[in-house]
Amino acid sequence: MTQDLPQSMRVISARLGGDAHSLLLETRPVPRPGPGQVLIRVAAAGLNRGDILQRDRSYPAPPGTEYDVLGLEVSGWVAETGDGVTGLTAGAPVCALLKEGGYGEYVLADATLVLPVPEGVAVVDAAALPETFFTVWANLFQRGGLHTGQTVLIHGGSSGIGVTAIQLARAFGARVLCTAGSPAKCDACLRLGADAAINYRDRDFVAEVMAETGGQGVDLILDMVAGSYLQRNLDALALEGTVVMIGLMEGMETAFNIGKLLTRRLTITGSTLWARTPAQKAAIGAELRTEVWPLFAQGRLQPVVQARYPLDRAADAHIALQQGDHIGKLLLTMGAE
Repeated sequence: MTQDLPQSMRVISARLGGDAHSLLLETRPVPRPGPGQVLIRVAAAGLNRGDILQRDRSYPAPPGTEYDVLGLEVSGWVAETGDGVTGLTAGAPVCALLKEGGYGEYVLADATLVLPVPEGVAVVDAAALPETFFTVWANLFQRGGLHTGQTVLIHGGSSGIGVTAIQLARAFGARVLCTAGSPAKCDACLRLGADAAINYRDRDFVAEVMAETGGQGVDLILDMVAGSYLQRNLDALALEGTVVMIGLMEGMETAFNIGKLLTRRLTITGSTLWARTPAQKAAIGAELRTEVWPLFAQGRLQPVVQARYPLDRAADAHIALQQGDHIGKLLLTMGAE
């Protein structure tokens, strides 16, 4: 099935590598979907820290991808489907997880990683969902085993990952503590449902966690900092607690006390979304569709979007992302309606 398609489209290319000003607005042919693929007319692309790491060449590209058109998630409408694709009709509002290519007016997506826009969510704002919801569901719930009655600490509570983790943990009955870097960010976390928000710039989060939990610690920690945070995370865990690491903002190497790990039966684990196979990602998406997407219609979840930038202001959007003053997500919009 197909809609009338233009011959060309605008994209933002990172083929030169470098800082935000190295991004190029270019014209490319509109691709056509192969078997199992969906061509999406893009409404918006979500920005992620991985985009910056790809742009400046500090993050290795997964097999089969290139440092060219950035973008790991989009929302929009089905424009055309390839052979073997069922259940997706032209014009249907969708969002999708990608390997690359989201910074453009059209993009190809694996049909198994395309989800309907949740009921009650604007198509443009749905671009804020795929990367964070896939990541949080895979790590907090599938890997970390978070369940009702547990207490979780979420670092970076005002980030795209953080605002998603707060809402999901709360929706599934957990007590939620988080860290953030300013009073305004802490207030935003509380409004989203966090039970306590710790300003890590002027408070020791370990001491605050112990005060909030009566000295017991938390059952689970979602961490994207690593480095020196690892030992402090272990100090903040309850007996048999788990820290799930999803980022390395402070570095890949550190020292920590293995003795505490053993005597308190603690677990250190982690994962990246990029390293998963399409089938593994599709399994995450299937659970999101059944377990999580209905919560939007119930008003228990919402996309959190700080700002929307037109495609030709991608450099400004990247600068804002690197400055880190935003709460939730930043989007690039294509002007599509």
